[in-house]
Amino acid sequence: MRTFITIDLPTEVKEALVDAQKQLSSATAKMSLVKDFHLTLKFLGEITPAKAEVVKRCLGNARFKSFSAAVAGIGVFPSENYIRVVWVGVEPEDEIIRLQKLIDDALEKEFPKDKKFKPHLTLARVKFVSDKSAFLQHLQLVKVKSIKFTVDSFKLKKSTLSREGAVYEDLAVYTGR
Repeated sequence: MRTFITIDLPTEVKEALVDAQKQLSSATAKMSLVKDFHLTLKFLGEITPAKAEVVKRCLGNARFKSFSAAVAGIGVFPSENYIRVVWVGVEPEDEIIRLQKLIDDALEKEFPKDKKFKPHLTLARVKFVSDKSAFLQHLQLVKVKSIKFTVDSFKLKKSTLSREGAVYEDLAVYTGR
């Protein structure tokens, strides 16, 4: 089963992200918009049900304090010269990175640690950009409503790919204190 660890977002944040997507211009780029928003903390990939049970036990030891976060800013991956993803940032980065490292540490015997982690919410996957300069200028005009939300849990999720897109199922929920 294909699995990952994520923070789910409240409806209000998802609606703000859809509004941001509506502002993206397809005049200078061919993109596919993301339909389900979440903040991925760690992608585990294909694992067996037995390995999922080990992951659940390991994550049970990851204790964290709830904190406030907010969507902020827009950017691209991997670089402005080679654009493949349009994303919205999440702040405070240090709190989210701390949670991600806690998860990495809890799973260090089972999975390699992530070398680079940038808290973000993917808006679109970019297939082709005809005019990078115009595309980047347009991105600066995209307004993302800054909405605060509480990060009080994270989830181990299973992702099943279908013709309609990915279908997500919660395997376990871990709550902060």
